[in-house]
Formats: sequence, C-alpha cells, structure tokens
Amino acid sequence: MKLIIPFLCGAVAFLLTYFVTPWLVRYLKRINLVVVDQHKENKPLVPISGGLSVLFGIMGGLMLFIFIRTFFQTRASLILDGKSLSLLFASVISILIITLIGFIDDLLIHKSHERSFGLKQWQKPLLTLAAAVPLMVVNAGKPYMIVPFVGWVDFGIIYPLLLVPLGVVGASNMVNMLGGFNGMETGMALIYLSSLGLYAYKFNRYIAALIALMAFASVLAFYFYTKYPSKIFPGDSLTYLLGAILASIAIIGDLEQATLIISIPFIVEFFLKLKGKFQKQTYGYIEKGKIKSYYKKVYSIPHIFTRTGKFTEKQIVLFMWIIQGVFAFLIWII
Repeated sequence: MKLIIPFLCGAVAFLLTYFVTPWLVRYLKRINLVVVDQHKENKPLVPISGGLSVLFGIMGGLMLFIFIRTFFQTRASLILDGKSLSLLFASVISILIITLIGFIDDLLIHKSHERSFGLKQWQKPLLTLAAAVPLMVVNAGKPYMIVPFVGWVDFGIIYPLLLVPLGVVGASNMVNMLGGFNGMETGMALIYLSSLGLYAYKFNRYIAALIALMAFASVLAFYFYTKYPSKIFPGDSLTYLLGAILASIAIIGDLEQATLIISIPFIVEFFLKLKGKFQKQTYGYIEKGKIKSYYKKVYSIPHIFTRTGKFTEKQIVLFMWIIQGVFAFLIWII
C-alpha cells in the first residue's frame, strides 16, 4: 500500500508531460524557437527546449504528493517530517532555477537556426551556481562521505558551502554537454533515473527516490516526442534540469558515490570536450543515411561511432544507451 500514492503521483507527472508537450511544440513553433535537425536529409526545423514540459510534469507530481501528505495524513505514503519537507522544497526550487537558466540558454539561437549558440562558456557555471543556493541554505546532505584511498571524511562546513555548489554546477554542466541525437538524452536519463531511484529506495532514501520517480515518469512521457524522428528537442532546459535532478538525488539522498559512478559517461564527455577546448560539436552530418563526424579525432563519446561513418542515428543512440546501462548496473556491484 505504501507505494500506491507515490506511483499515483508519478502517473499524474507522466500524463501532465504527455499532454502538455504537444501544446509546447505548437507554442515554440509559433515563437520561432526552432533549430535544424542536423541528422536528417531534408534538414527539418524542430522546436527546442522541451525541458519545460518535463518540469511541468515533475512539479505537478511532487505538488500532488505534498498535497496528499498535508491534507490526508496516511500511513500508505512516505512520511514527510519538517526536515524532509525542507529538503524536498529546496530541491524543487533548485530544479526550477536551473531549468529557467537552461531555457534562457535555449533562447540564444543563430539567425540561420542551424543551432543554439547558448550562453558563453564562463556564464554557464556562474549562473547555474544560483541553483545550488536552496540546497546550501537548508544544509542538505551529510558532511561525511567515503573518499577513495582515504576512507570516511567529515567535511563539516565545507560540504554545504563548497561541495554542494560544486555538485550542482558540475552535474548540470556535464549533463548539458552530451546530446545532439534524437532520443539519446532522454533514453540515457530513463536508464540512470530508474537505476538511481531503485537504489535510493533500497537504502531507504525515500525523498531522493521520490524525486527520481517523478523525473522518470515525466521523462518517459517526453521520450515519445523526442525519440527518432524527434518532434521536439530537449534543449538545455532539459539537460540542466536532469543535472539538477542528479545533484539533488546525490545530496539529499547521501548517494554521492553511486551518482558519481552513474555519471562517468558525462565526466568522460567533459574531458573530451576540454580536449577540443569546448569548440567541437557532438553532432555530425548525414551521408547516405549514416552519420559522419566533422572531425578525425574523438572530441565526444558519439564521435567513436560517427568517425567511422558506418552507423545510423538510431544505432548510435542505442550504443550510447548501452554505455549508460553499464554504469547504471555498476552502482549495484561496487
């Protein structure tokens, strides 16, 4: 019985995103917030910033859960004491702030609509730092954790003042770097959200599990619109949102190690992009139905496959899902 209410709220999050997304597609087209789908022969213009509908679903599911817990006190649901409620609301505010920043990033599009050029590289970490403030002021998370080769370390005041903002800024910007293929971002998100959510639930991190469940349900609904061929692109509003979700799960669930392991593809992507001075694009161009990279060297994980020019967009996305699946599985055995 105790899982009925969270899953009911998850169903509401799914339905809200599913039915809001078509409206968002029409609205974004009306305001001309569209970019070229680089991997299609006819170069169609596709709306960008689908993270807004995912945000709507997550917020709806979480607010319904809090409403039920507030007005219908029942043992059939998770218990929300004062501390848990403050952590949940801090996470909600962080997610709202960072999605807004992502949307602003999406608004900056080249006149040719070839792509979104977004915020400057130094502006992104500076602006996303604001999203860490809600988690900092409620002193979210525990200041002690296991450090490899050292053991348990109590970071004290350094944890909320330094490690929390580093986690939020790092997670949001790393997730933002890996994208550009129809259904890749959402498919990878479904894999790591489901694994982390179950992991959080297994170890009684119920608020973290609840956030993961709402995010999973909303992203699942959105996936049906962003899978190949995409009717809408996730945009930075979604990738930033997903980064904030990962950071929130890690911090309020005290699951830093598991989240770090599951984020290894994004960490690798960061160093590959650093190698290219953050100037190299993940996407390529289409040639005889296959995707080919603009570069001979690897500056992004998908370049491993696009460099050969032997794979279709669907195949490359599947390879990326498999890579993410490996690290989603690793958290259960390490």
